[in-house]
Amino acid sequence: MKTDNLGQLRADRVFLTQDSAWLDDLLPLVTRETSLDDYPFAAEVASKVLVYDCDAIRAAVAAPQTRRAVLAEWAEALMTGPGIIVLRRAFTDMATIDAASDTFRAIIADQHAHNTGGGDHFAKPGANDRIWNAQEKLCLRAPETFAAYFANDIVALISEAWLGPAYQVTTQVNVVNPGGAAQSAHRDYHLGFLTPTQMERYPAHVHRLSPALTLQGAVAHCDMPVETGPTLYLPYSQQYEPGYLAVTKPDFAAYFDAHLVQLPLAKGDAAFFNPALFHAAGTNRSADVRRMANLIQVSSAFGRAMESMDRSRMSAALYPALLAMVADGRLSMAQAANAIAACAEGYPFPTNLDRDPPIGGLAPPSQQALMLAALTEGRSAYAFEADLVAQSERRLT
Repeated sequence: MKTDNLGQLRADRVFLTQDSAWLDDLLPLVTRETSLDDYPFAAEVASKVLVYDCDAIRAAVAAPQTRRAVLAEWAEALMTGPGIIVLRRAFTDMATIDAASDTFRAIIADQHAHNTGGGDHFAKPGANDRIWNAQEKLCLRAPETFAAYFANDIVALISEAWLGPAYQVTTQVNVVNPGGAAQSAHRDYHLGFLTPTQMERYPAHVHRLSPALTLQGAVAHCDMPVETGPTLYLPYSQQYEPGYLAVTKPDFAAYFDAHLVQLPLAKGDAAFFNPALFHAAGTNRSADVRRMANLIQVSSAFGRAMESMDRSRMSAALYPALLAMVADGRLSMAQAANAIAACAEGYPFPTNLDRDPPIGGLAPPSQQALMLAALTEGRSAYAFEADLVAQSERRLT
């Protein structure tokens, strides 16, 4: 009995469940206030959110020692502070913003003409416009605009503050048209793109690690008064450990709706936040503003394997052997699944979300899921290889 109790206690410590998420545990965190005295480089606090004047920040970081102090302040603001900072005048070159916006509008027009693009992980598809992999598309269509846009010193500074050097930038443009409804409250990539059942399989330390691997941000490509629906936030919610599971529960969603914060942005402003912060795009209640934001997702340099492998080639070679070994009883399905996990790519990202959209869920099927489904259905090696090739082609840009 003692061993059983110890085992259960340890499992409860190491693995989080939806049942372990209680709204009362969240409240002491999100009812905190933000003191401007704790953040000397901030210009003001608005609805608990730290607001920075980027003209002053640019002047401050000219000195190496002060630059390091700014990096440290932003890192703590995102980790143990409100979890979000607003950067006024992050972009001062409006001509570059406009040039990028023109390119994005041309891409959206092409998507409409060819019935491609769109979709949203956390909102109904169709009402708004989304450009997946806007980063590559902007670079290939307008390299000089890309160069001027990402020469931005503030984007580089906040990326380094949260992730250190050697980070990778990706962007997705989101245009919320008049009448476009709000997203549901959520956390972001990585764990935020899993179902609760999938999340519960990851130990608590992974729930703590996931936010440290990504930085979320948005650059306003037009003025965004509150009626246009700028992003909704719940400051300090990133500190709640079971939050990836909690945000999917109705009582937490209702609390978010009742206590959310929404700040207007001017064109060229940016907001960056911890991906574990409860947030959602707002409803555009304006009559004529097509609210365009360039969503910036910056990834840690460390989220990669040490060796490169052709996992598609490996999977194609392994599948006939698994099919035969399961058929004659040399391997159980559980054992075959273990072999698949060591062979095939288990994560559905990165992918081309134009051609490989998250239909029926938050993410498209992984290579492992494709292989396991084929084995379960008893598909021929030829059919599986064709599925594998098709999946690989969908992931290409």
